[in-house]
Amino acid sequence: MFEISTTRRVFKFLNNESKSVVGAAAIVGMLSFASRIVGLMRDRILLGHFGAGSTLDAYYAAFRLPDLLFSLLVVGSLSAGFIPIFTRYWHNPLQKKRAWEFANNALNAIGIVMAAACATLFVFADPLSELMAPGFDAVQRGLVADNTRVMLLAQFVLALSVVYGSVLQGMKRFLLFSLAPIFYNVGIIAGALWLTPAFGPIGLAWGVVLGAFLHFLVQLYGALEAGYRYKPHLSRKDPDLRELARLTGPRMLGVAVNQISFVALTVLATTLAVGSVTVFQVAYNIQFFVVGIVGVSYAIAAFPALSEAIESRDNKRFIGTFEHSIRHILFFSVPLMLVFLVLRAQIVRVVAGAGLFGWADTIRAADTLAFFTLSFAPQCAVYILARGFFALRDTTTPLTMGAVSAVLSFVSGLYFARELGVAGMAIGFTVGAFANCVLLWVSLRQRMGTLHESSILRSLYVIVTAATACAVTVQFLKPLIVVLVPLDTFLGVLFQGLVAGGAGLVAYVAICHALKSRELADVLAGVQRRVLKKAEPEETVVAEGAG
Repeated sequence: MFEISTTRRVFKFLNNESKSVVGAAAIVGMLSFASRIVGLMRDRILLGHFGAGSTLDAYYAAFRLPDLLFSLLVVGSLSAGFIPIFTRYWHNPLQKKRAWEFANNALNAIGIVMAAACATLFVFADPLSELMAPGFDAVQRGLVADNTRVMLLAQFVLALSVVYGSVLQGMKRFLLFSLAPIFYNVGIIAGALWLTPAFGPIGLAWGVVLGAFLHFLVQLYGALEAGYRYKPHLSRKDPDLRELARLTGPRMLGVAVNQISFVALTVLATTLAVGSVTVFQVAYNIQFFVVGIVGVSYAIAAFPALSEAIESRDNKRFIGTFEHSIRHILFFSVPLMLVFLVLRAQIVRVVAGAGLFGWADTIRAADTLAFFTLSFAPQCAVYILARGFFALRDTTTPLTMGAVSAVLSFVSGLYFARELGVAGMAIGFTVGAFANCVLLWVSLRQRMGTLHESSILRSLYVIVTAATACAVTVQFLKPLIVVLVPLDTFLGVLFQGLVAGGAGLVAYVAICHALKSRELADVLAGVQRRVLKKAEPEETVVAEGAG
């Protein structure tokens, strides 16, 4: 009896609804961090077992088409339109049945479209592999084609899983949603450790399929537990499905613009010194660690609340939720920007500095990372700004502003790369990020009348003051630690970064506490609610004043 009761409590905990944006962002952020750690383990296992050879070359090349298909058809259709429509019905007790009908229609529609697209790519995998990997020999291209065919199955399963993940987001049940990527990486690790010895190199691709099924099962459980039941029926005349299709077009183009922009910068890197592509990718991956955990987490957490506010025509609540999310994004991204800026060489060395990636490459990557870090705050803010427009069922404005910013990013990257090499490309990327943030901000402010800028600026003053103390602390401790621990080993570099960075963040929290930071108070209250159980899970998102 005790075991059954405990099991029920565990399952209930896994499917709990988040009552605040802070709590939801904490769940998504912590599990995103865990997922990225598992992803690092995955990459180390893959490299340890296969090295930088033909097997992994074929494996990574095979991801290109399935990933592109997934990004355009699934991310494009669900990231902007599904949640606002679903929340319109889910949060109305009389229309929950309609919410499930819409989810079922969307699942079947996306399943049919994805199946047709996957079948087409399956048939033409051989000629397409020549386009994806023109430098490979015939054997490697054959392996690329075989891997692509298997991975298409994984992308189909992930497409269905993402529908259920969007349902969980709409219901504000973020725990299972955030656990799913960890299980996906576990499946890939299982493929490397056990399927590849059994089936050869193609076992890596089957590991991706296993990870996709685990991803699917985790989110399917959450939807079933909430009351969803599948029905093999598609109503093509459903007005909500048509609205979803209408919102999908601009969003798909927006996803394509983002990918083309990054590809253009990568192409530019191929014209620079040898190794520039690798240096650019290493620096980008490191900086996105922060953007993904802070910006993406808060965007995922805030989106249902923003959509719900628009559906209830409560602009005051929408603006309050937006302002609250932006203040918290600044609270985390500004000090991390300065810590990464001061410790950029140590961070690059710990993450990538091994083997043939020597000190010269580390310095180039660190210089590139320095310019990337300057865009932490605008990159994170763009995720919230875009969700604001998606909640308003406007996917055209983010597309337009993203296209303008992409052009600015490439032109400025081309200009600065002439003098600064690969670091100049990071400047171009940062220029584009700031431009995108400003353009979206001005457009959203015109739409809403105010975004409570004065309240945000008051918080920013406290945050910048405390973050400056953080940076000074880190910079002061760096040379002192060298006296105690030499930097000629991995552990020495890691120790310097952890101690100096940790002390800087402690100083940041202390100054924020002394200056009575509202954001720190929110975070501490959230910890009390979740860990110490001292408060009811509620949150006030409307600011004290308006900008």
